[in-house]
Amino acid sequence: METPPLKIALLGAESTGKTQLSADLAAWLRGQGRSVTVVPEVLREWCMREGRTPRPEEQMPIAEEQERRVDEAASEADIVISDTTSLMVAIYSAMLFEDGTLYQFALARQREYNVTLLTGLDLPWVADGLQRDGPHVREPVDALVRSALARADVGFRTVYGRGEERLANAVAAVAPWVPGLGSPDAVASKAARAWVWTCDKCSDPECEHRLFTSLAARPQS
Repeated sequence: METPPLKIALLGAESTGKTQLSADLAAWLRGQGRSVTVVPEVLREWCMREGRTPRPEEQMPIAEEQERRVDEAASEADIVISDTTSLMVAIYSAMLFEDGTLYQFALARQREYNVTLLTGLDLPWVADGLQRDGPHVREPVDALVRSALARADVGFRTVYGRGEERLANAVAAVAPWVPGLGSPDAVASKAARAWVWTCDKCSDPECEHRLFTSLAARPQS
């Protein structure tokens, strides 16, 4: 029987490194001989093309296009990494227009991903001159993502760290889902030693940040 493709979703507030992590994780997996496709964020593409924020009636087509591209990629690659999903479109639509009608579609689709990674708030906020509203939006968005995933009973892992450390933590979360990966290379070995998830049920970002801080402070062996 043919093995179905592994679908990885990256979710998170503005300026939390989703796009960079998508590229880094894909490169690492390709280095392990895997066929990987990254699906970029359709909402950002739309805003760049149109030079504005989508109106309420334009939100659902964007959400549907995001998932259509994931389905298309899944027909061609062993692993698909989606740089955000329709859930982020639903969340922004609810925040901007008080329109929660996208949630049913988005949460149903989110359940189809094998792995959901949430990028932590430990990276500095960076303006992009187009889509990002400001650092004050990150915590409310982060809370809405967590709440939506909890309502849908979708498990997730929060990824902290910078550069190689952030990648290593993502690799540690994804590796159990990649059959035959074998002995991980140095970056995954580092993740296995340094990152220990102590509470699967906790979704408190402050608690997670304390965990991240304590790990970062440990002397490396």
